Amino acid sequence: MSATQFDTVKEYLDSFPDDVAEVLRQVQDRIRAAAPGADEVISYGIPTMRLEGRNLVHFAGWRHHVSIYPVPDDVSSLEPEIDRYLAGRGTLKLPLSEPMPLELIEKVAHLLVAQNTR
Repeated sequence: MSATQFDTVKEYLDSFPDDVAEVLRQVQDRIRAAAPGADEVISYGIPTMRLEGRNLVHFAGWRHHVSIYPVPDDVSSLEPEIDRYLAGRGTLKLPLSEPMPLELIEKVAHLLVAQNTR
């Protein structure tokens, strides 16, 4: 990811090589499907879905992976499929060298929606 400041999610996605941008758009689509009422903004320099005025989920493209932040508080319903992607505190690190686990991303987003609309 570059140090460039972006005004829109589209600008951010368009800054990547075509193959990576396509993966990021697929991630974006899955998050949208789970949170259809969310607004898309740039926050902390990366794409963010905001629901009811609060940041719901961030996603970012990196040289070798895509990151999703945060991880829901309770991911027990997603174990063991989520375990291999957990990295650091509250981060999913999804390698670009493998097929993107789009269904898992959507499930994570659904959990974040549920967690944030209680």
